[in-house]
Amino acid sequence: MFPLHIFIKSFAISRLLLIALLALSSSGCSWFDTDKANAEAAAKEEKEDDERAGWTVDQYYDEAKEELMAKNYEKAIKLYEKLEARFPFGVYSLQSQLDIAFAYYKHGEPDSAIAAADRFIKMNPSHPNVDYAHYLRALVNYNRGITFLDRFMPTDSSQRDPGSARDALKDFDDLLVRFPHSPYAEDSKLRIAALRNNLAMYEINVADFYMRRGAYLAAARRGVEVVQKYQRTQAVPKALKMMEQAYRTLEMNDLADDAARVYALNYSGNTLAEREMQELTPAEQVWDFIGFDR
Repeated sequence: MFPLHIFIKSFAISRLLLIALLALSSSGCSWFDTDKANAEAAAKEEKEDDERAGWTVDQYYDEAKEELMAKNYEKAIKLYEKLEARFPFGVYSLQSQLDIAFAYYKHGEPDSAIAAADRFIKMNPSHPNVDYAHYLRALVNYNRGITFLDRFMPTDSSQRDPGSARDALKDFDDLLVRFPHSPYAEDSKLRIAALRNNLAMYEINVADFYMRRGAYLAAARRGVEVVQKYQRTQAVPKALKMMEQAYRTLEMNDLADDAARVYALNYSGNTLAEREMQELTPAEQVWDFIGFDR
């Protein structure tokens, strides 16, 4: 009689081989379908290029602008690229450089958007719309790291990596210095205020992390940085309280008294500041409920 265990083993191996063959067959079909789709897309694009062979710069720009306004950003980018390649000089080419930077930004390609904005700034430093290129560069950095969920859920933006926020702050500051009367100046000021608050709260979050782990001196230093660099933000009273607590724990009472005195002079009796000290953001409430560190 054929041994049962050998039969079972052979059956299992055969089954595995069948699954592997089906997987290879499926992936092969997937590759074929992808190649077919790419070939069809390339043929369609080539046909469209042939149809545009006699187009004027006006026609190229109008078509690209229409695609941009319809939020067909990928198609708009390709049209702007072709316009610049065929008509590298003139008003339309310059405007296309700005439009393609915006298209890259909306298409979710921040590095390409910044590269396009930088190229326009470098090549056209005295252009009347160069302030827009600076503004767009800042806007790209301002929105880096914001995910789909961040737009629809209560998240704490001060929890994100501050690198892009610092870049955006520098870009907006640079815009205001260079173009104080720009139509984008007022919006830039509002965004600078939001960025400073977020960066200050990021430092508070780091200080809180240190406090939880008994690194009181490191926490106090973060508090000092907030007080020095981010004055007139909602994080300052929190920083002062944290500094006082850290210095008291370290028995550095003179420094603790100084922090308490500054708080008393500026925030004692300020009900708004007191309330902000006690309230948590929605993201912080969720974090505390789950039991994670903020």
